[in-house]
This record gives sequence, structure tokens and C-alpha cells, in this order.
Amino acid sequence: MKIIRIKRIYDEKAEDDGYRVLVDRIWPRGVSKATAHLDEWNKDIAPSTELRKWFDHKEERFDEFKLRYRIELKDKEDQLSKLRKIADNQSISLLYAAKSPTMNQAVVLKDVLLKG
Repeated sequence: MKIIRIKRIYDEKAEDDGYRVLVDRIWPRGVSKATAHLDEWNKDIAPSTELRKWFDHKEERFDEFKLRYRIELKDKEDQLSKLRKIADNQSISLLYAAKSPTMNQAVVLKDVLLKG
């Protein structure tokens, strides 16, 4: 498997980003589709609306969010397999809009992808 990166959608595109996939259910504010330079917007692999609203990016809820999101991802094996196949051939950048680089769905998703 090649490199899987986590990157904020607001960061500049880099040459080594590889396959750029937005893993948010909602389009990020202030980002045009033209400037996002996406290969894919995968809303289906993002946390459910209910989970996203419950989490609300509150630090004290992140551990529980990780558990709940992993449960949701068990029903997304098609999407996970697709991303793993892409990662077999090129690097992937999992893009997110949250402010925290350590408490967001891309962190959890990367871990799930790497553990297979």
C-alpha cells in the first residue's frame, strides 16, 4: 500500500497528494469545486449526519465518535475496498474540512484503511 495522507481541504494542493478524496458529507465552505482539485468526493464514507451533528467536533466526544464511526464503516466495505485498491497503486490524500488535524473523521478513516 502506498502512502495515505490526511490533509485539510483548505491547504494548497501538493504534487505528492496523489489521489485526492474529500471524505466530508457536506461541501466545505469557501472552497470552489474548481480549486478543490478533487479526484473524488466520497460522501458515502463520511460519518452519518446524525453522528456528525452529535460529535460537533467536541474534544470530549472524540473517543466515542471514533467508536461509533468505526461501527458505521463496517457497512461501507465497498467504499473501503475501493480506496484500498487505489492506495495499492498511488498515494491518497484524505481531505477534510474540520479545524482540528487530530480530531476528525479522516484520522479514523486512515486508521481503518491501514488496518485492513
